[in-house]
Amino acid sequence: MLSDPGIITAPGAYDCLTAAIIEKTGFPAVYMTGAGTSVARIGYPDLALATATEMMSNAAAIAATVGVPVIADADTGYGGTMNVRRTIREYERTGVAAVHIEDQQFPKRCGHLDDKRVVPIDEMVQKIRAAADARTDDDFTLIVRTDALAVTGWDDTMRRCDAFTEAGADALFVEAIRSPEEAADVVARTSVPLLYNFVESGKSPLLNVSELESLGFKIVIFPGSAFMAVAHTVARVMADLKTFGTTEHLIGEMSSLTDAFELMGLSEMLERDAGYALDSVAAAN
Repeated sequence: MLSDPGIITAPGAYDCLTAAIIEKTGFPAVYMTGAGTSVARIGYPDLALATATEMMSNAAAIAATVGVPVIADADTGYGGTMNVRRTIREYERTGVAAVHIEDQQFPKRCGHLDDKRVVPIDEMVQKIRAAADARTDDDFTLIVRTDALAVTGWDDTMRRCDAFTEAGADALFVEAIRSPEEAADVVARTSVPLLYNFVESGKSPLLNVSELESLGFKIVIFPGSAFMAVAHTVARVMADLKTFGTTEHLIGEMSSLTDAFELMGLSEMLERDAGYALDSVAAAN
């Protein structure tokens, strides 16, 4: 997909249900959001409190649910170079197609929060080399994210992009781009595919997919769209339930129980189960 024409749009999933909806809507890839995983799976804000095990467990479940490629957040790689090597090997086993690791100091935080800190370039280069060397599948894609723009500025960010590309990054992710002009400059200055992070209430301009494709971005993720919408919608439903003692007036805005089950393959599973029963009868006769 990276070598094909066009931009790859990968909405963010935080669980199997949201991943299935994304795939059935027709998107070519799913992004497993670290922020959504932290909020929905372990009940914490995006402050590096989700462990590698928890992140990989979610990634494995999502990858097993959908047939499209999954890009997974791998935070800082969860330690030094040897930790990064293990992180890459373990993520490969989950079935995801790509991960991104970043140059924040640990503990990290959401890229659209203030007061981030980044590691020295040389330290991140060592991690990237370890990650690239750890891969057993040449198609497993290593995306490298830098948060330096909001910390050390433009020139250092560009130095990092050059160094990270040379170290083995297959694609780059410059976090918290601040304007359309800066987005265009990032594309002009880099030589590998670029990922854009579309966060509705974040620091970056809300450029639509067509605009990003025209600028030259190869991947765009929408990490928060699902979990922020769900938080808003469920809060409204619960408020109505508390006020009126019923959700009957909201039925038209909900999926039916059967439709929700169908998203996860109800008919196919029942048909397969019936086939096993028929096979057993035939064998007995």
